[in-house]
Amino acid sequence: MKPSVVLLTMRVPPEKKKIGYDDAYGTGLVVASGSWGSDILTVAHVVDGAWGLHATIGNHEKVPARVIAVNSETDVALVRTPRANLPALTLGAATDLRDQVGRDVGLLGYPIPDEFQDEQLGLATSLDTGRLSSVRDDALEVTLQIVPGESGGPIFLIDTGKVIGLADSRFDDERSIGFAVPLSDVLHFLHKIDRAHGF
Repeated sequence: MKPSVVLLTMRVPPEKKKIGYDDAYGTGLVVASGSWGSDILTVAHVVDGAWGLHATIGNHEKVPARVIAVNSETDVALVRTPRANLPALTLGAATDLRDQVGRDVGLLGYPIPDEFQDEQLGLATSLDTGRLSSVRDDALEVTLQIVPGESGGPIFLIDTGKVIGLADSRFDDERSIGFAVPLSDVLHFLHKIDRAHGF
């Protein structure tokens, strides 16, 4: 799965300054690729209002990218890069996970990548593990902290590798509780794009 996981970096409007910009980052998952380029799935809040968007492939190759579709309601976005023939991960069909609560899950992503680079620790994809805690309305609850930078990364069943959602957010007051956009919402978003635009 790692070759399909990429770092997204960008500039966003500043939170406290009236002028300038803030550097921001998130994680993406390559879901389609060919001679035309590659499509990268992430969560919408990562790329909201962003410009100067780039994807870092294989932890070393930085390529330009642009947002081509967003659904803010379900917090899913699709980013496209002209970089061709990247390893793409095939998403399986969505399944009812309510009887899977307690299963071990993993998360691949890029937690606070600028901090690691400032300490000369290099860029690397990180793996975190936890459990699927509950299946809620339009959200999966997991025992993962979802560190800034990991948003948009794939959450998957450890024993099968099946992606079940995209890392989304956490409670500020209780950081051991994380949430993911369910795969069913992700697939609905992608199918709607396919029908509307023929991507």
